[in-house]
Amino acid sequence: MTKKIILDCDSGHDDALALLLAVASPEIELKAVTTSAGNQTPEKTLNNAMRTLQLLGQTQIPVAGGNQTPLVKELETAGNVHGESGLDGAELPTPTFEVQPMTAIELMAKVLRESDEDEKVTLVVTGPMTNAALFLRVYPDLAKEKLAQIVFMGGAMGLGNWTPSVEFNIFVDPEAAKIVLNAGIPLVMAPLNVTHQAQILEDEIKQVGQIDNEVAKAFHGLLEFFGIYHKDPKWGFDGAPLHDPCTIAWLIDETLFETKRMNVDVETTGELTRGETICDYYELTGKEKNTEVMLGIDRPRFIQLIMDSLRSFG
Repeated sequence: MTKKIILDCDSGHDDALALLLAVASPEIELKAVTTSAGNQTPEKTLNNAMRTLQLLGQTQIPVAGGNQTPLVKELETAGNVHGESGLDGAELPTPTFEVQPMTAIELMAKVLRESDEDEKVTLVVTGPMTNAALFLRVYPDLAKEKLAQIVFMGGAMGLGNWTPSVEFNIFVDPEAAKIVLNAGIPLVMAPLNVTHQAQILEDEIKQVGQIDNEVAKAFHGLLEFFGIYHKDPKWGFDGAPLHDPCTIAWLIDETLFETKRMNVDVETTGELTRGETICDYYELTGKEKNTEVMLGIDRPRFIQLIMDSLRSFG
């Protein structure tokens, strides 16, 4: 059976790759796309999701924009990583379809209500968790009845990528992340520990450029731009880490990943650690294990999945 999902994203380069995998895979049925502010401003991330779907030939998928700001703090974006548009590096087509006349959480509720009685939907979050937290607070009964799980890219067990110990998605809205992690919904987490292993190398980006279809050509440009930021020697990367596609790859084939179940929570008051995900690897707190955490990835098979997905558009 296909896995029915809603993808809530902040539509940068790696979010676009997550969309690509979801659309290309026969294992996934993408029911809706919702957007949050994060990689860029809310207007830009919404437009980027629509432009990506247009490129992928998926104009029938409903799209809705979400909350304009984080729950508590001021919005901070990652234009230094994703560029002025949030998807710099390629000319993507102008959308020929309209945004849904409702908010992100209303679209989430609509999809869940219309799902079959015995059929649950997975919410995939590849940006800040603002929309997910609001949905859980506004529609708690519907979430518990119809959500199979929440699979999210975010957090880290150790080093951060935005502050010393904090990953960007959680940094943008730590209060929202805390709500989601403590809502009692089954969780799967793709932290930096695994996504920093999920690097695409320069010669592999060149291989993308050799795939003869318009989708691959566009992603070649996107990946080349995305790689620029990650060439900074401070990171010590061999390539560019593909964070967000790990969520969809896990849904397609769990055997790509090594995971460990543990309790995960979020620090929201620390002077130096606000937004840090606290992962109880050694079971020291006695708290319930609420999250399946990805810790390892079969990188060659992951890259092959991306290549095969790009080729499928030929």
